[in-house]
Amino acid sequence: MSGLLQVSGLSVTIGALPVLRDVSFDVAPGEILGLIGESGSGKSMTALALMDLLPPRARRSGSLRLEGTELTALTEARMCGLRGRDIAMVFQEPMTALNPVLCIGDQVAETVRLHTGASRAEARARAAEVLERVGLPPAEFPLSRYPHELSGGQRQRVVIAMAIALRPKLLICDEPTTALDVTTQARIVALLRRLVAEDGMGMIFITHDLGLVAGLADHVCIMRGGEIVERGPTAPLFREMRHPYTRALAEASEHVPARKPAGAGAPLLEIRDLVRRYAGAPGPAVDRVSFTLRRGENLGLVGESGCGKSTLTRALLGLEATQGGSIRFDGAEIPAGAPVPRAVRQRMQVVFQDPYGSFNPRHRVERLVAEPFHLLDRPPKGRARRARVAEALESVGLSAADASKYIHEFSGGQRQRIAIARALVIRPDLIILDEAVSALDVSIRAQVLDLLAELSGRFGMSYLFISHDLGVVRAITDRVMVMRAGRIVEEGATEALFRAPEHPYTRELLAATPSLATALA
Repeated sequence: MSGLLQVSGLSVTIGALPVLRDVSFDVAPGEILGLIGESGSGKSMTALALMDLLPPRARRSGSLRLEGTELTALTEARMCGLRGRDIAMVFQEPMTALNPVLCIGDQVAETVRLHTGASRAEARARAAEVLERVGLPPAEFPLSRYPHELSGGQRQRVVIAMAIALRPKLLICDEPTTALDVTTQARIVALLRRLVAEDGMGMIFITHDLGLVAGLADHVCIMRGGEIVERGPTAPLFREMRHPYTRALAEASEHVPARKPAGAGAPLLEIRDLVRRYAGAPGPAVDRVSFTLRRGENLGLVGESGCGKSTLTRALLGLEATQGGSIRFDGAEIPAGAPVPRAVRQRMQVVFQDPYGSFNPRHRVERLVAEPFHLLDRPPKGRARRARVAEALESVGLSAADASKYIHEFSGGQRQRIAIARALVIRPDLIILDEAVSALDVSIRAQVLDLLAELSGRFGMSYLFISHDLGVVRAITDRVMVMRAGRIVEEGATEALFRAPEHPYTRELLAATPSLATALA
């Protein structure tokens, strides 16, 4: 038995529904345990059970022992004393874990004051030390900064600082790098690995990324349907993969959908020397960017957070004005600063990263999918409108009956399919996909990629696929562009660029991309 955490026979029910069944594992000091599985497999529920933060109707049974102390026997007051001090947690989305109206120094100091009774000055001094330890030295990142003034990776470092401020014995990380680009993700993972080694704490790392966990964890548990179906030391488990579900996850993580060769059609979208500046910024966010996207072609755009990908997306959609260059869509030129004409907007749609955040939860799916009809000069009405919505839903693998439901009734993968249906409903020529699958687990991601490849072939659409996930870009695109500091630094046919990248930055991105095969080599 390990000397830190022993979980034995953990089961959780919500009402009469079992969500965890007889979950057992150990974590030793200085050890990293990877917890892997699809959405709904029970990974996050296991973490919440350990923290005693389950939903109101949930009931847990079994044994949870931290250094011999039975956690299930503790009162809520005792658990409050343990949370943050002995057991800490890092969540997936740092912006929701941080208070937007408090500066980062106060947020880290709050944890120290709550558990130690330190004075405000003492807590602030400790906060400065911890923030420097996670790579945010106060000389460069003052304690007075607010979360919105930091990048995604910097915000995640603040959340990690809050979690380790009191040097906990156990750190639980629930998908802490999913929304981060590959180089930022690599830095965060290296930071977590260093903290475990320096403090001797145990860590549970929850993820759906097999390549990431294969290079990080000492032991792995594979979860499905609330149960652990396979467990063991990381390298032997992934080399043998005895359970069919483990093999299915591995296949999905390396999945490449069948797609047609690169389109040889006429130019659809032509960008020439596009410039987008923000007031007060030292340089352009988009700096003289030029490229061409042809009919039927899938073009990838990759780069780190802050490189200008999303700014370019907003400029193409007419959501932000440009200060230089031009956009030509199917021969019609849109000069710099001019609004995107209605005729062009009818033929261009977008799918965002977070499908739940891009829908109004008060409206039924029929109304949500039908939203783009307002762009049409003669939108369908009544029965014709319902038929078009049903057709769009069925084209993405859902049913016409789903039109009467609300968005909260669907899984993450189904919501993304609804977002794609909304983009398809007016039959555009171009769909811009902005991190459209980065938050999905590997099997759902594989299904959505297959769907996108099939729809491209069926409807002859073009995709501009924006992502920090190079594996996804390699799977679905014909050509790829690499963006850094507002500029395109390299572009070429996808396979050729991945096999022989020329620019040092492209090589850096590829080297930082986690891969199951590379981790086990």
